[in-house]
Amino acid sequence: MAAFTIAAGTGNWFSALALGVTLLKCLLIPTYHSTDFEVHRNWLAITHSLPISQWYYEATSEWTLDYPPFFAWFEYILSHVAKYFDQEMLNVRNLNYSSSRTLLFQRFSVIFMDVLFVYAVHECCKCIDGKKVGKELTEKPKFILSVLLLWNFGLLIVDHIHFQYNGFLFGLMLLSIARLFQKRHMEGAFFFAVLLHFKHIYLYVAPAYGVYLLRSYCFTANKPDGSIRWNSFSFVRVISLGLVVFLVSALSLGPFLALNQLPQVFSRLFPFKRGLCHAYWAPNFWALYNALDKVLSVIGLKLKFLDPNNIPKASMTSGLVQQFQHTVLPSVTPLTTLICTLIAILPSIFCLWFKPQGPRGFLRCLTLCALSSFMFGWHVHEKAILLAILPMSLLSVQKAGDASIFLILTTTGHYSLFPLLFTAPELPIKILLMLLFTIYSISSLKTLFRQSFTVIAQAGLQWH
Repeated sequence: MAAFTIAAGTGNWFSALALGVTLLKCLLIPTYHSTDFEVHRNWLAITHSLPISQWYYEATSEWTLDYPPFFAWFEYILSHVAKYFDQEMLNVRNLNYSSSRTLLFQRFSVIFMDVLFVYAVHECCKCIDGKKVGKELTEKPKFILSVLLLWNFGLLIVDHIHFQYNGFLFGLMLLSIARLFQKRHMEGAFFFAVLLHFKHIYLYVAPAYGVYLLRSYCFTANKPDGSIRWNSFSFVRVISLGLVVFLVSALSLGPFLALNQLPQVFSRLFPFKRGLCHAYWAPNFWALYNALDKVLSVIGLKLKFLDPNNIPKASMTSGLVQQFQHTVLPSVTPLTTLICTLIAILPSIFCLWFKPQGPRGFLRCLTLCALSSFMFGWHVHEKAILLAILPMSLLSVQKAGDASIFLILTTTGHYSLFPLLFTAPELPIKILLMLLFTIYSISSLKTLFRQSFTVIAQAGLQWH
């Protein structure tokens, strides 16, 4: 606390928070890492030792390159730094290669790239309404938001223990959100377009971006009742947005279009044969659907309604990543999940168009799109819950109602990430980090909205 007081006096409290979490990330370097560590090492080797024409064809390892071209180029750039650490990590034939220098390079590359995330958080803090300003530094909305984002438990364990590069990707997303709050729409569109060509999972929230930019940027005026003024449509702005998306896409996909490899690239980006669910199920609708199918199949076998010979030996509960047929319930296709997802996001998209509430309305729509895709999407990874948690952090420091939703979402969402770290040494680490983050989230938001939470509690007591 004394350290933060000193930092506040010098105006460097944000730097202190960023430095503190960076030191924590360094302490996590020796911890367990998942197969994603080998995935990214293999991508370093592919992009460094093979010509671009072979990047999306190389299949020596089972961990083939399946991210968009910008991320491939990112790995290519990293590989030219990696060669000064350990040249052997860049050999495509060195499957499951690991060394102390490889470990240090890959861990530090994630930490270094988080600089973009730190900058994006700083920009988001500028967009926060300063009306609720407490006497203490720790009661200020900007300080609370900085902690909720920089010290986010889920991002820490996924990137710096499990191992991935989500930090700088979420940095691009938060930066695009900040630019939309600042009414710098073209920059916001540019950063999001770039993000899509780094990791296509962000397509989940693309409807929110598309509708918001069309409604709030391409239409320049509203009627007094808030409805759209159709004659205010700007063709120049639409063309400008389209040009930004086109140029970014051309830069990303152009080389593969010239090589006539776009079908191959898209087959890697959208591998529908991987099945409905990931090896470790995300806690969504399809997990319940699979569980129900399993229960019904067990009951069916006991009651002799089902023939054991007709039931597949492998099932959705095997933990493998591949396609399976359900035993009792109808099997689910990618088209089915797409339709369910679109139906789920329609209400939020409808409200964003017909009842626009500015950037905060966009942020709510983005969060709902992320949650809808998480609940009904095809082959959803458990880590995708962060796509809803991080944007919701911005809303949590603005209104008490949003803070309550955030606390429920972040607690359940973060807890669902626990199985990612299944080794004994990491057990106390994940428990301690989550407890600290959860306790801080509850106490800080309760302090920020102490009056509102008191009213909500009293209303609840009167209801009972």
